[in-house]
Amino acid sequence: MSEPDIFYILGNKVRRDLLSHLTCTECYFSFLSSKVNVSSTAVAKHLKIMEREGILKSYEREGPFIGPARKYYDINIAKTYVATITPNLFWYRGLDLSDEAPGEISISLGQMEEPRNLLEMIKLFISMTRELEKVLQALKTIESRRDRLMKDIKDTYLREIGDMTQLAILHYILLSGKATIEELSDRLNLKEREVLTKANELDRFVPLKIKDNTIEIDEERLKQRIGGENDAGED
Repeated sequence: MSEPDIFYILGNKVRRDLLSHLTCTECYFSFLSSKVNVSSTAVAKHLKIMEREGILKSYEREGPFIGPARKYYDINIAKTYVATITPNLFWYRGLDLSDEAPGEISISLGQMEEPRNLLEMIKLFISMTRELEKVLQALKTIESRRDRLMKDIKDTYLREIGDMTQLAILHYILLSGKATIEELSDRLNLKEREVLTKANELDRFVPLKIKDNTIEIDEERLKQRIGGENDAGED
């Protein structure tokens, strides 16, 4: 299969929103349609485009009730994309996260002498390009690990707590660092008071800072809770 036109795919907000929902969980068509503010016809068109590009795969599954099988969608690739655009550089690369990446990478960026002529400039550029390749390998290693961790987080949360909306909030905050209630309301297609209610429920299991209309992980309380659980385990 040829490389998907990722910039075309990501250039549309509806497609970005659909992908965001699908990274949280596999979704059937009507659920996806309810999460974005466009018609079901438009959703079907965007899903078809992404399936054609190889970004998504679809399959049918019987629902819990009597009736026709539902069509589900799932993300079909595992890649990181990197791009640089400047007045002097343009390049992009897709890094396959399923590839084996080295565990330790040494990157040297210090004490490089300023080139004095054209040939030294070319030599330094080649040297910097080699260092960039190491950075890309490191990025691939980190993103592969984050991908596996996020899968484990989702599976564990659903198994132990089981609330899909709480998980969607946690998933978005982990990827974004922090989020406003308005952002989450727009992303999850929920009323702001519903987001706040679910965030407070989530805080019972994962410590959050909910302040000035912003939600983020409370890392200090997280460390304290982990320490407390470890101490309890030793007892």
